[in-house]
Amino acid sequence: MEIKQHLRLTQQLVMTPQLQQAIKLLQLSQLELINVIKQELETNPLLEEVKEDNGQEILKNLEEEQGLSEFDWENYLNDFNLKESGLEIEKREEDTASWENFVSKSPSLTDYLLWQLNLSDLTERERKLGEIIIGNLDNNGYLKASIEDLAKQANVDKEQAAQILYKIQQFDPIGVAARDLKECLLLQVRHLGIDNPVVEKIIKHHLHRLGKKDLKGIARILKVPIEGVKEAVKIILSLEPKPGRLYSDETPIYIIPDVYVYKMDNDFVVVLNEEKLPQLRINDYYRVLAKDNDLPSSVREFIQNKFRAAIWLIKSIRQRQKTLYQVACSIFKFQREFLDKGVSYLRPLILKDVAEDLGLHESTVSRVTSNKYAQTPHGLFELKFFFNPGINAGQNSVASASVKENIREIIEAEDPRAPYSDKEIVALLYKRGIKIARRTVSKYRESMGILPSNQRRKII
Repeated sequence: MEIKQHLRLTQQLVMTPQLQQAIKLLQLSQLELINVIKQELETNPLLEEVKEDNGQEILKNLEEEQGLSEFDWENYLNDFNLKESGLEIEKREEDTASWENFVSKSPSLTDYLLWQLNLSDLTERERKLGEIIIGNLDNNGYLKASIEDLAKQANVDKEQAAQILYKIQQFDPIGVAARDLKECLLLQVRHLGIDNPVVEKIIKHHLHRLGKKDLKGIARILKVPIEGVKEAVKIILSLEPKPGRLYSDETPIYIIPDVYVYKMDNDFVVVLNEEKLPQLRINDYYRVLAKDNDLPSSVREFIQNKFRAAIWLIKSIRQRQKTLYQVACSIFKFQREFLDKGVSYLRPLILKDVAEDLGLHESTVSRVTSNKYAQTPHGLFELKFFFNPGINAGQNSVASASVKENIREIIEAEDPRAPYSDKEIVALLYKRGIKIARRTVSKYRESMGILPSNQRRKII
């Protein structure tokens, strides 16, 4: 055992704050990028927003003054893995006012029920129990707690808890606070005064058969004509199985396209959405002030640091826009048939195809397409939507999204009284030049949330 010293030469990527910022910008969406720019404008006095992009010459002068050299963007974009770095993108709300901020907010289910509860003639203890019941409802309006648990929480007996629950079940929307689908439908039937014994019998004992659309079996068991069952089913289908969904308080998600694709004559043109993207430049006053030799060293150092940060931000934004444009152009070059004919004509495409086309790394393409949307002649799509693995479907390879769209088109065109089985869909796809197995059709159908043929069949 002895102690020795060895000299070893290694290379590693050092993540400076500037590099972290540049990589963040690369994968930001349009709204997120605008938020980041606004934050930088607030924290860096050397940055200012202009209506026209006339900061190019100023940037050039600053680079010469500060001795800043061009940076090799591709190396750090290709080799760095965001997930491993643990970087998180900071998001904050838009500071500017928008029309959405002035639109009145619809009351949630909880607010609406509490309003009715406060108008009811109840004691303080009963009102407290009512608040507990309402607080245990899910988004669809169903009660997710037992009577025993509710009574224990409110320190009342089960009979009192059941009485208050019944009172809340009479609130609007009718069927709210039910403990299951059966109770929800029965509450509505009784409230509407529907006097049809077949309706109640189906709800109480044959909902599972109704789910399978086995009307003949229900008619045979209840010993009633099939027409009587159909009439009862019409009534049941008119009821609301999820009374709370009309008062959903889910926050809507607004999407602003990062890329637009326009058709010009017989060609398509890719245009970046820079409508609300602030144009930045270096403030002239601080640029002149930086040349003042009489400044204290601490002030000079502060200004120089802010200079570098401002220059890096401007360059990072420009590089982000350039890379996004190149990737979008490459994607739609591969997916030209989609632009001409629609989703059914998507071709197989992977990250490697675009990366090799542009001389980039696959990780760069992945970051650029993350959370980015394109407005095309066929609708709004996430850029990642255009990447699809190919499946063997006969002589040619077909994109999985294209196969799904063909399946969707076939099902939408079917006769609802005699829907296609998966085997029949296989035959129809074969006529379109797509040869796949029945289990593949079944897998794709389920992934799209489409029911099997026996459950798609229209019974009345």
